[in-house]
Amino acid sequence: MSSLKPEVMLFLRERGMGQGASERTVKAYGSDLSALAVFLEHRGIFDWTKVRPVDIRAFFARELERGLSRASAARKLSCFRSFYDFLIREGITDTNTPRAVSLPKQPKRVPAFYYQEEMKALLESIDGEDVWSLRDRALLEFMYASGVRVSECVALDVADVSLADGTALVFGKGGKERYVLAGSSAVQALSRYLAKREELGLVKPALFLNRRGGRLTDRSVRRILDKHIARVAGLSHISPHAIRHSFATHLLDGGADLRAVQELLGHASLSSTQIYTHTTRDRLARIYDQAHPRAKG
Repeated sequence: MSSLKPEVMLFLRERGMGQGASERTVKAYGSDLSALAVFLEHRGIFDWTKVRPVDIRAFFARELERGLSRASAARKLSCFRSFYDFLIREGITDTNTPRAVSLPKQPKRVPAFYYQEEMKALLESIDGEDVWSLRDRALLEFMYASGVRVSECVALDVADVSLADGTALVFGKGGKERYVLAGSSAVQALSRYLAKREELGLVKPALFLNRRGGRLTDRSVRRILDKHIARVAGLSHISPHAIRHSFATHLLDGGADLRAVQELLGHASLSSTQIYTHTTRDRLARIYDQAHPRAKG
C-alpha cells in the first residue's frame, strides 16, 4: 500500500513553479487534495488508480452535509480534475475519474450592485481636500470608472497610469495584462490626489497609499468603502467587488456591447460576463411593471 501524498506534492510543485499559480491557489489545492486523500485512506484506498467515481461522490456528500457551499464544491471538483490531468501526464493513470462526477447545478445569483444615482451620491459625498479624502475619492472613482478588481487596483503603480490618455495597465488573473479606461471624473480625481501627494513629498511607486506610506491592501479598500457608505443615508453596505458589478451593469444599461464589457472586465469567457445581462433584464422588468398600464393585469 502506498501513500497518496507524494503525487499531491509533485502536483503542487508543478503548479507553483511550472505554471505560476499564486501561493494562495497552491495552498487551496493542497488543502483540497489533502482532505480527499485522508477521506480515501479512511476508506482503505491508498492508490489514486483505485479511486472510483462513487468514492469521490461520497466525499462530496459528506462535505455538503457538513455545510460546504455549492461554489466551494465546484472549486474542489475542478481541483481534483486538474490533479488527475497531471496524473495522466505523468503516466500514473489513464483515467480522469473526477470527470465522471458531476455536482448539482448552482443557481445563478444576480450580483449586488448600486444604481447609478447611488454611485453618484457615494462618490460626491467624499469632498474633503486633505490627501486622504482625495485618495478615497480617486480610489472609488477609478474603481467605478475602470471596473478593475480590488486586487488589480491596489497593485497599481503610478507608472501604470496615463492621465493624458485616461488609461491604466493592470495585471489580472493569471498575470494577464490589459488596459482599462478611466473617464474624465476619475482622471480629475486622480490628478488632484497625485498633485496633493507631490505637494506633501509622498513620492512612492504605489498609486494608492495608506497613512504609513505603504500600499493599500484589499482589506483597507473595504474599510474605506464602508466608512463612506455609512455617511450616505439610505445606502446599503456592499463589498468593494460590487463596484465592479456596478460598472458592468451600468455599461450594459447604457447600451454597451457585451463583448466590449467582457474585454474591459478581463473575463476569459463571455459566460462570466453574461450574468450582468440578468441584472439589466431584472431592472428593465421592474421599470416595465411600474410604467406599463397593462403590466400588472
